[in-house]
Amino acid sequence: MPVFSSSTLRSSLVTRLRAVGCVFAEDEARMLISAARTPADLAAMVNRRVAGLPLEHVVGWAEFCDLRIAVDPGVFVPRRRTEFLTRQATGLARRDPDGPPAVVVDLCCGSGAVGAALAAALGRVELHAADIDPAAVRCARRNIAGAGGLVHEGDLYDPLPASLRGRVDVLVANAPYVPTEAIGLLPPEARDHEPQVALDGGADGLAVQRRVTEAAPRWLAPGGHLLIETSERQAPSTVEAFARSGLITRVVSCDELDATVVIGTRP
Repeated sequence: MPVFSSSTLRSSLVTRLRAVGCVFAEDEARMLISAARTPADLAAMVNRRVAGLPLEHVVGWAEFCDLRIAVDPGVFVPRRRTEFLTRQATGLARRDPDGPPAVVVDLCCGSGAVGAALAAALGRVELHAADIDPAAVRCARRNIAGAGGLVHEGDLYDPLPASLRGRVDVLVANAPYVPTEAIGLLPPEARDHEPQVALDGGADGLAVQRRVTEAAPRWLAPGGHLLIETSERQAPSTVEAFARSGLITRVVSCDELDATVVIGTRP
């Protein structure tokens, strides 16, 4: 790539990114320029982005709750809307600094973004995360290891230590909730470059949520909370599933982030 002045280089990249439909081309150009080590590196990164790879896979990280979360190729990219889920969980997990740390579990953890953000916000926490995707588990371990968290590989609760049963204060799950037939309607970045297991929620999008909810009371401590991200349209069905499991339920939302979270509390 020829040597441009900074403004000329950025303008050239913005034009190229806009041409392929990047809505936030200016922000993306800044990120790519800051992440590239050499002009050749920048050219290769821009080519990958123009070819349709998610920006986070190109630069190797995503900004989430003011943290830089490592995101490997093929791993689900944490969404801004999930910051709302994280903030809700943080408020419920806060403890007296002189008491024992909260026990927090992050199911369907993907890159580990939620767990890492919770650990950063809480300071003292007994953190466990789990995912069925080996690539996600490897990525989450990079993001959570510094906080002393443990990441387990397996299907939902299966890989968790049995010692956690009845002890979990906050259980968060950003389980997949896209209906199977709607996968093809997702943006190509998600449809082509993120694992289907992180997107596909079954026929109505709620199959994994139901499995999480059904077993949650066996893992929650008395007064413990289950938080699940869902869509506004699906929230009433999620609430029904929580109620069937005996949880005291409420729905919270954030218009700014287009986020909906169902919270259930074990009596």
